[in-house]
Amino acid sequence: MSTLVIVESPTKARTIRNYLPSDYRVEASMGHVRDLPQSATEIPAAMKEEKWAQLGVNVEANFEPIYVIPKDKKKVVQQLKDALKDATELVLATDEDREGESISWHLLQVLKPKVPTKRMVFHEITQEAIKKALKNCRNIDEQLVHAQETRRILDRLVGYTLSPLLWKKIAWGLSAGRVQSVSVRLLVNRERQRRAFRQGSYWDLKAILEQSKTPFDSRLVTVGGVKVATGADFDPNTGQIIAGRQVRLLSEAEARELRERLLDKTWTVADLEERPVTRKPSAPFTTSTLQQEANRKLRLSARDTMRTAQSLYEQGYITYMRTDSVHLSEQAIAAARSCVEQKYGQQYLSPKPRQYATKSKGAQEAHEAIRPAGSTFRTPKETGLGGRELALYDLIWKRTVACQMADSRQTQITVQLQVEDAGFRSSGKRIDFPGYLRAYVEGSDDPEAALEDQEVILPPLKVGDHPNCRELEADGHETQPPARYTEASLVKMLESEGIGRPSTYASIIDTIQDKGYAQMNGNALVPTFTAFAVTSLLEKYFPNLVDTSFTSKMEQTLDEISNGEADWLPYLREFYLGEKGLETQVKEQESQIDPNQARTVELENLVAKVRIGKFGAYIEAENGDGVVTASIPKDLTPAELDPEQVEILLRQKTEGPDKVGLHPETGEPIYVLRGPYGPYVRLGDVSEENKKPKQASLPKGVNIEDVTLEMALGLLALPRTLGAHPATGGKIQASLGRFGPYVVHDQGKEGKDYRSLKSHDNVLTITLERALELLSEPKKGRAGAGKTKKALRELGAHPKDDEPVNIYDGPYGPYVKHGKTNVSLPEGQSVETMTMEAAVELLSAKESTKKSGSKSRKSTSSTKSKSTGTSSGTKTTKKKTTASTSTKKK
Repeated sequence: MSTLVIVESPTKARTIRNYLPSDYRVEASMGHVRDLPQSATEIPAAMKEEKWAQLGVNVEANFEPIYVIPKDKKKVVQQLKDALKDATELVLATDEDREGESISWHLLQVLKPKVPTKRMVFHEITQEAIKKALKNCRNIDEQLVHAQETRRILDRLVGYTLSPLLWKKIAWGLSAGRVQSVSVRLLVNRERQRRAFRQGSYWDLKAILEQSKTPFDSRLVTVGGVKVATGADFDPNTGQIIAGRQVRLLSEAEARELRERLLDKTWTVADLEERPVTRKPSAPFTTSTLQQEANRKLRLSARDTMRTAQSLYEQGYITYMRTDSVHLSEQAIAAARSCVEQKYGQQYLSPKPRQYATKSKGAQEAHEAIRPAGSTFRTPKETGLGGRELALYDLIWKRTVACQMADSRQTQITVQLQVEDAGFRSSGKRIDFPGYLRAYVEGSDDPEAALEDQEVILPPLKVGDHPNCRELEADGHETQPPARYTEASLVKMLESEGIGRPSTYASIIDTIQDKGYAQMNGNALVPTFTAFAVTSLLEKYFPNLVDTSFTSKMEQTLDEISNGEADWLPYLREFYLGEKGLETQVKEQESQIDPNQARTVELENLVAKVRIGKFGAYIEAENGDGVVTASIPKDLTPAELDPEQVEILLRQKTEGPDKVGLHPETGEPIYVLRGPYGPYVRLGDVSEENKKPKQASLPKGVNIEDVTLEMALGLLALPRTLGAHPATGGKIQASLGRFGPYVVHDQGKEGKDYRSLKSHDNVLTITLERALELLSEPKKGRAGAGKTKKALRELGAHPKDDEPVNIYDGPYGPYVKHGKTNVSLPEGQSVETMTMEAAVELLSAKESTKKSGSKSRKSTSSTKSKSTGTSSGTKTTKKKTTASTSTKKK
């Protein structure tokens, strides 16, 4: 007989098992064991006819949630029930937040234990923390469970009521969400600003001066006592100087004329100011600030950051990673200060321990900030970690240690110089004492922005000095549109507006991309035409649901419900069933929404209409007596669709593609076209005999108008054979693939070895010598199509068929592969900690799901073939519905 402890994941189970007595058995629930129904297949026959069935919430009976055990969790539940039979006590040790509390409550409802049950909570997995948690178990906090349940119900009501409307009016498969739709609108509004942006241009002068043989920069700021215009003086909507600004706008001619006039004139230091500045370290990480910094510094998505942090937490390296708090325990402060003394010395320690206050109004439970686990902090080298886990731990370690370090003391230096009637300014920074900057420098959304630890050295100067002018150049500038949101800046905006929960931001950003509302362009989130259409519909007919202040107030109400300051049921009734409730609004507005209008994206300054179709966005324009349509390439964003692009797409459709010349050997025409995935060149015409003419994509950054016959011939001739590898004799080629230009070394039985070309390499001119240089570098990721994938880790032979079970890296993260079955690693599981046992269990669940899905399809097909019609009173619908058996919370 033993005590059964249930946690969420196998990794967490293995770590905790090390700190518990031998008579404790630890099992994993693999996350939630129950949830609201996700599909029509989970709805019992008895409930399918209920009008609220698709919601999974009985809105007619006090919004009672309908909980079901998903098919892939039935085996897990049975295993937990079997384990419970031999237990004398049950300890629920899920995470210490609303979601974790909810998982424990659902386990209690499903398992119905007849033995004593305790709730064990901790925010780090160390021996000391687990022993302390065992001595301080409590009961399940019903208020936390209720807070999570209310939020879940509200999200379901919004999503499952509005999404079907979008299917009918715009396109199948779209979705709306309480936080998701507001996030999409933020992206769309930024893109609207970029479309409305009008570029302005201005000129100034840049000088390189020298004093005591030390060069320094200086820039023009005034002419004749009048300030010279800079980018901040332009109206982004007109491209003109903002009305009322008393500035002088220099043209190129004026700037060059001024330069000539100032050459060989005497420069004088007119004024010099030194201003001391003290900078304090940032607070330790919360969930959102960790996501922001990992995106800026490590280029990790919010999802990858949370997955990696989850793994670090469950292995016992960091404290719990879902927290709004910046508070540190006395133990953590002592550990951080010890690290500072040992690594940097006493002078770098803050005079007093620093404690930070949480600014977020809706901060959840009293967790600590995210920090290294334990009463002493392991340095990154001491952990033995690698890859992303090491990089993220290093970031967390540095941020935590830095928060207990001394302030950085700097001196800002501003020098005003005069030459004739022109005023110049030089700025410098002297770091008098780096303080916390020795350990950590906070990142920036702008990768070009100077970081705080970068000194700008000026030579010793005093008023009246006459530095020499080594160079003086006229410098032209163009104003830039507002930057698109990155994951980091979107997370920052959502948090500052009080929208959603930091713990959900990763899944929201994933959903936005999965549903086709945004695509990644570099590190930026670019909204699609579909996002424009959906946002316009919601703004017009359901403005509150995409209003940031309304959504923020909704978040505050949910927090008040969780604190017992507001009653959940009256709120849900008013929100959903009230006179201006969501259900009422949808019923009233549905007939008012014209699908043709809803599928039209309104973009100013275009003669053509943009519409959303079954296969994506397209242009529709009048052409003589008829209408011509042309697909919009997937890489063309709303901000980039201008009259010129529209003309190219329509001309390509009506007149055919542009011809760049004839092939010198075959005489076939060579065309340049825009396709769904970007511009490309094609050899010859499409015909019955030549259904698939040879084609080649244009390299990134090459515009259609820049394509020459020579370039087109080079692209169509790819792959280029560069020569043989001196060591293996294998052929080396250069070509273009899905992920850009690359070189490949054919190693025979060893497979093919790929490397991506650098930005300065040209696939048409790269030499064998340069290719060998690239191939000698370690791999950094996928380089081209057809690459022989190497496993991140080989687990061994499957016990049933001896076929290999390996872990690979995919576009959506690591996954286990056995034969033709692939299954993603579950949340919290890492490549390093995955076992064969756990992998076989995941593969078995995936294969059984595939089999049951196949049987279901066969059954449906059989039923359709036998049926000659629908029975009276039975309505067939394509719309997905959800609901299921009820388990009422007592």
